[in-house]
Amino acid sequence: MFTEKKEMTEEEPCAVDVTLRVIGGRWKILILKDLFTGTRRFSEIHRTVQGITQKMLTQQLGEMERHGIVSRQVYAEVPPKVEYSLTPLGKSLWPVLMAMHQWGLEQLAATMDLQRTTQERGS
Repeated sequence: MFTEKKEMTEEEPCAVDVTLRVIGGRWKILILKDLFTGTRRFSEIHRTVQGITQKMLTQQLGEMERHGIVSRQVYAEVPPKVEYSLTPLGKSLWPVLMAMHQWGLEQLAATMDLQRTTQERGS
């Protein structure tokens, strides 16, 4: 368990490292956030995830598909239609993202409190 302190051997993978390999990086969390709202076409994800290039989005979705957290459905029509959705494994990341969200809210509040305290002392 993560809360236990124990020496890890080189052969033993770190569970946090495994998680970060699957969802780490600048873009994957934002892509996941979008896909939690439902199935999306590539162009919808590209529009929603501000600042990501098409090449990077293609790469990130491919990695997420290889890790089994995103499913890619190609429809045989012209022009080709491709949709992305979360697999059950991808959906299981919801509590992880919610924990990250909660932690972020707490950090924002702590930062604001610190800034307010600093300003009051400086006045």
